[in-house]
Amino acid sequence: MSLEVSQKITIEKTKNSKIEQVDFNNLPFGQVYTDHMLICEYENGKWELPKIVPYQNLHLDPSAKIFHYGQSVFEGMKAYKDENNDVFLFRPIENQKRMNISAKRLAMPELPESYFMEGLEALLLLDKDWIPTAPNSSLYIRPFMFASGNGFHASPSDKYTFIIACSPSGPYFGGELKVLIEQKYSRSANGGVGYAKAGGNYAGQFYPTNLAIEKGYQQVIWTDDTSHEFIEEAGAMNIFIRINDTLVTAPTSDRILDGITRKSIIDIARDQGISVEVRRISVKELVEASKNGSLKEMFGAGTAAVISPIDGFGFDDKDYILPKLEETYAANLKKQITDIQYNRSEDKFGWRQLVK
Repeated sequence: MSLEVSQKITIEKTKNSKIEQVDFNNLPFGQVYTDHMLICEYENGKWELPKIVPYQNLHLDPSAKIFHYGQSVFEGMKAYKDENNDVFLFRPIENQKRMNISAKRLAMPELPESYFMEGLEALLLLDKDWIPTAPNSSLYIRPFMFASGNGFHASPSDKYTFIIACSPSGPYFGGELKVLIEQKYSRSANGGVGYAKAGGNYAGQFYPTNLAIEKGYQQVIWTDDTSHEFIEEAGAMNIFIRINDTLVTAPTSDRILDGITRKSIIDIARDQGISVEVRRISVKELVEASKNGSLKEMFGAGTAAVISPIDGFGFDDKDYILPKLEETYAANLKKQITDIQYNRSEDKFGWRQLVK
């Protein structure tokens, strides 16, 4: 961590740590929070210096623009401990870059890389004891930015707040998913904000997902916004489809998030000699592959679960079940990624970053 920048980060330590109240053997995902958080305010056209303060409630005016016009972006990332108690991040610069891409799309100010990265490292070092050591546990990290300026007029805010909050979490086992291919609703549209990690993207998913849950599915497979002919994402995850021995995933676009786990899977698969095609895949092709037996696997990819296998999908009131394989790309690729994250293997890609 740069001494020049770190000296500018004000740290106010909590007087009463909550850590002794936490059962680290029973951690629900995203519901327990560490002692501290980082906060940084944007006002008068510039970012103020970041501060680390005790985790606390926020006080906002009812006219704060986040409540009315939805200027809000976020990231999801994790910190990991190895057997020597060292702390690592996984491709954190990619999160920082993507957050600024999201902010720019929503007419929000971009955050300096040093504020994001060195503020995050200072926070992790302060709350290092909160990072779980149980197998496959981690510290979930949520950087987010929102419009905190006041006013009912429909325009970008004049003030913004950036926060990093953290939550120790146990192993995330999403289980195998039964998904419904969406034929009416859209997650995003051409020219829209689908490629940004904006809060509103997720709010718009909840209603169609609830309809799918009522039908006995756990998630929705999103299709393109015009014809609903092409597979795009799986819930809040990128999607991979294995046809015979080829792994297929949709190209990123205005509608599809450039997932960091997605990019990592593509690189690892190709490094292992697995054929990977980044192209559009139609619902018709998927159904035909299921019927003729060439469809071997489907899985979602994202930060929380890394990889979530899909064991079946519904389309046109019919269910299609995937075969049960002894050895899967999903299990192999998940192990390769998590071994890098937890410092259990060589990192030939240079993705693992030691926090010190």
